Amino acid sequence: MGKATGFLEYERMDTKASKPEERIKHYNEFHTPLSKEERRCQGARCMDCGVPFCQSGMMIGGMTSGCPLNNLIPEWNDLVFQDSMEQALYRLLKTNNFPEFTARVCPAPCEAACTCGLNGQPVTIKENEYAVIEEGFKKGHFVATPPKVRTGKKVAIIGSGPSGLAAADQLNKRGHLVTVFERSDRIGGLLMYGIPNMKLEKTVIERRVKMMEKEGVTFITSIDVGKDKKVDKILNEFDSVILACGSSNPRDINAPGRDAKGIYFAVDYLKATTKSLMDSNLKDGNFINAKGKNVVIVGGGDTGNDCVGTAIRQGAKSVVQIEMMPKAPESRLATNPWPEWPKVLKTDYGQEEAIAIFGEDPRTYQTTIKEFVKDKDGTLNKVVCVKLEAKKEEATGRMNMCEVAGSEFAIDADFVFIAAGFLGAQDYVAKAFDVELNERTNVKTKDGSYATNADKIFVAGDMRRGQSLVVWAIKEGREVAKEVDALLMGYTNLQ
Repeated sequence: MGKATGFLEYERMDTKASKPEERIKHYNEFHTPLSKEERRCQGARCMDCGVPFCQSGMMIGGMTSGCPLNNLIPEWNDLVFQDSMEQALYRLLKTNNFPEFTARVCPAPCEAACTCGLNGQPVTIKENEYAVIEEGFKKGHFVATPPKVRTGKKVAIIGSGPSGLAAADQLNKRGHLVTVFERSDRIGGLLMYGIPNMKLEKTVIERRVKMMEKEGVTFITSIDVGKDKKVDKILNEFDSVILACGSSNPRDINAPGRDAKGIYFAVDYLKATTKSLMDSNLKDGNFINAKGKNVVIVGGGDTGNDCVGTAIRQGAKSVVQIEMMPKAPESRLATNPWPEWPKVLKTDYGQEEAIAIFGEDPRTYQTTIKEFVKDKDGTLNKVVCVKLEAKKEEATGRMNMCEVAGSEFAIDADFVFIAAGFLGAQDYVAKAFDVELNERTNVKTKDGSYATNADKIFVAGDMRRGQSLVVWAIKEGREVAKEVDALLMGYTNLQ
């Protein structure tokens, strides 16, 4: 511990975001890094706890507390303070294959579990991580290192999201020959097309993919395994297969008028915008353009917020974000103590931008859509909403959100973007590989295992655990790599 009193001497300092009025003019990342000395002070705030909850990765009350990757956080926080950034990089990469991704898009359960946050502000763990990995790239401390020995074993990975990439990285480092199949035209899965550019610039993904290619990983795009490529051929060519196709069945809204023109799933809206941005800087017009439109977004999570930010950048006339649940409290309740994940109100970048542009928070709580209203041509022009209230079921004691009689109201809507989560894996891949699904329509495995019912076929990421965080996907990719390696070699030395 380099600075024993650092947490007492220095206040938390976050990187500064450009003003909403400025950043909505572009689709780039918009935070300015701290200076070296400021960053060292933030590293010094780490207490080097005897029991560091930040790296615990525990489940408490059904929520993640601490980093699922068990990152060696106190170690590299101290090294940031010591200005030993190269050593900090080595310790960071020990547990996390892609800190440049998590440092941008992870909600930081590590910070929520930081001991400093018990009676003050937590350490800027996520931003310290960003500083370490970006300096590693900038100064050439992090370069391609192909394995010196190859095993001759071949592994196919279906899907190039964070779990597929993590498994590919681990197995390639072990010396196996890894081929990643991706149905889209670019590598990255949800990192590429599910997360907007202002949160994760796509050059960051391309930079890492190029490094993995130099290290020997083969990437094949625009191949939809199970449709374009026969499963039998893959099973004959490869010694093992990992399914990492994500949880990509969007949850729908079953209400009258659902067939109206102008209703889209959020994932389709975000993907089209990012693809057009990358293909032509939006000049090709091949995206859903909210310019001058009244936009209603269903869903209060990160994806809903991303739709808010995207619609504002396109010049939407109005933006309303509908959320079923009540508004969260401003601070922790007594029933939600540290180190549980804090169930508190979060105002993200898109909502900040809506407040700056329209003068009010776009979120409407305890509300759902009761009807989509369309004109004579079948085009959406309004939504009828209804307020909800929590009621307890007498038989089970569960709380359900129920309609409030007579509370209906209408909102002008040219577009509705549904960001209500996902229901499980798309079943055509599961059927093609003849693997079983569980009751949640995720691929079924035994407890503590990543093996499916089919011989030499494994599964990882959202396709196995359901919709989750990028950091959990990376964890699953690392874990499935161990199991595959043990099958191929009779033992594993992967960590």
